[in-house]
Amino acid sequence: MDEIDRIRAFNRAYTKAIGLLDSSFLESGLSLAEVRLLQDIDSGESGSTAREISQALRLDEGYASRLFKRFEEKGWIERQPDPKDARRRLLQISPSGLARLAPFRVSARKAVGERLKDLSAVSRSELLAAMDRIEQLFLQEDRATDRPILRDVEPGDAGWIIQRHAEFYAEQYGFNADFEAVVAQILADFLTKREPRCERGWIATTKSGTRLGSVLCTRHDAELAKLRVLFVEPNARGLGLGRALVSACVRHARDSGFKGMTLWTQKNLEAACALYAEHGFQCVHEQAEHAFGQHVVNQTWEIRF
Repeated sequence: MDEIDRIRAFNRAYTKAIGLLDSSFLESGLSLAEVRLLQDIDSGESGSTAREISQALRLDEGYASRLFKRFEEKGWIERQPDPKDARRRLLQISPSGLARLAPFRVSARKAVGERLKDLSAVSRSELLAAMDRIEQLFLQEDRATDRPILRDVEPGDAGWIIQRHAEFYAEQYGFNADFEAVVAQILADFLTKREPRCERGWIATTKSGTRLGSVLCTRHDAELAKLRVLFVEPNARGLGLGRALVSACVRHARDSGFKGMTLWTQKNLEAACALYAEHGFQCVHEQAEHAFGQHVVNQTWEIRF
């Protein structure tokens, strides 16, 4: 089975699983197209006029027009003149239309809830991350609209940073629990001793909030800041996310009055090292040793502002 056949097989399984092939979607008495049109008229996500909505949903305008007419006859939608342009007629859902949608929304949430109930919290998180990635790679027509968001570190993020570092470096490089302990101590120090004026952390997320990466800017000494725990999820690499995190960290260090920045890494992390070099860092020290259950070559990189 090649790539195209695998995608088509997934589409068939998914549409069957959520009932898209039923003549009455979730026993609502409406087809999938009718439900989607009513929802989009209510939300305004696809536009305000009949043409805008049908084009956004890629529906034949003649077919969509017949559905709109049917909705008007049943009193589910209304057409109102656009106060800014009398030539435009805006579609609005009526109280009767909202009442028609209400049972479907309950059924839709119940159907998805049934699918989720036997999944663990970890599996649910993995499912959402996979959905975000599918949307990002396969469904987004304008990739720029789905750029990851950088936000400040919030409660719960420290545990995620520790977990993902421990899991990733154990799987990829065979690091033992000593590495997890080091990362945990970095986060503990950041949470308990942070100087808000000059120390800051960032988490990169998708629009829906799925975490994709992290970095911390901490105080090394009076002159130098320190870049710590840079991480990007493997399935989010190649999007410029690491570059955005490092740039935010370096910019904050400079704006906070530090004269430079330092960081600690391993020589075999070639992609990260290339990113540091791109931002003006230089390797100033290198030492081979046995750590984390492996033979590693530790490096110190620095940049002066």
